[in-house]
Amino acid sequence: MGNSDGLSRRPVYMDHHATTPVDPRVLEAMLPYFSQVFGNAASVDHEYGAEAAHAVENARQQVAQLINAQPDEIIFTSGATEADNLAILGVAEQCADRGNHIITCVTEHKAVLDPCHYLERKGWRVTYLPVDQYGLVDPGSVRKAITPQTVLISIMAANNEIGTLAPVAEIGRIAHEHEVLFHTDAAQAVGHVPVGVEAMNVDLLSMSAHKIYGPKGVGALYVRKRHPRVRLAPQMHGGGHERGMRSGTLNVPGIVGLGKALEIAGQEMEAEGQRLRGLRDRLWAGIQAGLNNVQLNGHPTQRLPHNLNIAIPGIESRALLVLLKDDVALSTGSACTTAKVEPSHVILALGYGEERAHCSVRLGLGRENIESDVNFAINRLAVVVRHLQRMVAV
Repeated sequence: MGNSDGLSRRPVYMDHHATTPVDPRVLEAMLPYFSQVFGNAASVDHEYGAEAAHAVENARQQVAQLINAQPDEIIFTSGATEADNLAILGVAEQCADRGNHIITCVTEHKAVLDPCHYLERKGWRVTYLPVDQYGLVDPGSVRKAITPQTVLISIMAANNEIGTLAPVAEIGRIAHEHEVLFHTDAAQAVGHVPVGVEAMNVDLLSMSAHKIYGPKGVGALYVRKRHPRVRLAPQMHGGGHERGMRSGTLNVPGIVGLGKALEIAGQEMEAEGQRLRGLRDRLWAGIQAGLNNVQLNGHPTQRLPHNLNIAIPGIESRALLVLLKDDVALSTGSACTTAKVEPSHVILALGYGEERAHCSVRLGLGRENIESDVNFAINRLAVVVRHLQRMVAV
């Protein structure tokens, strides 16, 4: 992909943390549910609706199996952002009589941070825990932050920018010791590294299909039903779908796609993780060989197998991306507004300062990437960086 000759060549795609292409096997599973099996899964009084409902329950089983949950603990949503909002706002509203304090982390995705900011405006207290230079939250700091008013802890399983894997199981254990609910945004982890809700002591877990070769616009929230039974105040009303937690006509084709994507991930995750780790390490070694003073962002080993986030001192990452856009698709991981480019809040949280944040880029490898893509990316990156260095030196 990406490095063949000719006018039709498209850039090598290395932005798999942003989104992934739909796996052909997933698309094949979805297709009948657009026009043949088109029933509403809530209209089960006839064959059309019953078939749709059966497909949804099959997908619920597939999702539950991958994360070691029960099917009735899976609530389908429009994606991880909605799942995060439902978890955080749903717990806050449901548990408001018990406390008004939430613990999270400075490097969380905006889908967690923004609902927390919203709750602060409503009078809630939120503790934003710092991270170390690798992006790790200290479980001890979680323990210290808990108060009698704490109702929820939300720490992401794998960071979407730097790929660092959090000590989720330990944090979950601490939460449960204090009878506090524990939520994890696992959008980047599910389907890429082993995730088990029992082993990780998780009460609520968010995921999204489009991060794991499924369609955009569908995701799920795991809501623990036993020990303890988690209750959420719904954030969307109108029909009582999904155990009353998420009303709205179910996106049957999307849900089928999510289920199939997770089924494939369960079968191939271990081998694919090994393959991508090898490609990632080759990419990193090649970049280091071709360029001086390149620095790794995130944990050197405790990270997603397909993630590489690097800082190239003296090189503005936006300029690098512009010059590379016809050859390699990657990202800065920073939030762009029309007014200005904000430095990544994740890189800033590592304590390196704005300069490093402005010269960091994220490369995310995926299923369709092969060794020649990596070699091509190494070469193009070196050429473009040297070109920018010469321009700076002039």
